[in-house]
Amino acid sequence: MSTNKLYTVAGTSTFNGKTKVRFANDYVSRFKILTKNGHENIEIMELSKPMSKAEVCKFLQSHEKFQSEAQQSAIAEFVVRNISVDTAPATAEVEPTIEVKIEEPSTAPVTETESA
Repeated sequence: MSTNKLYTVAGTSTFNGKTKVRFANDYVSRFKILTKNGHENIEIMELSKPMSKAEVCKFLQSHEKFQSEAQQSAIAEFVVRNISVDTAPATAEVEPTIEVKIEEPSTAPVTETESA
């Protein structure tokens, strides 16, 4: 998913025998639209805080109102199709760097030493 939109209302509904996850920001409007369009088994709720779709799915999976087989299947299907899993490693691998310091030759005069 490419957006960072947050939602305050979420749940599930069934339309033409297919249960899906629903997201919204206005409970009354969303409920009216779903009812008007012939949805059944409408189970939506206001969330305690604004959440992303990924956070909503995690929340719904463990909420007692969304434990039916159809609801859990719809949530799982949404996650598989729409929530990208970060496949990057937790810590980025850093290539070691080697610092080489070249010293200039000494400019001190060379003195001869006596041989014994």
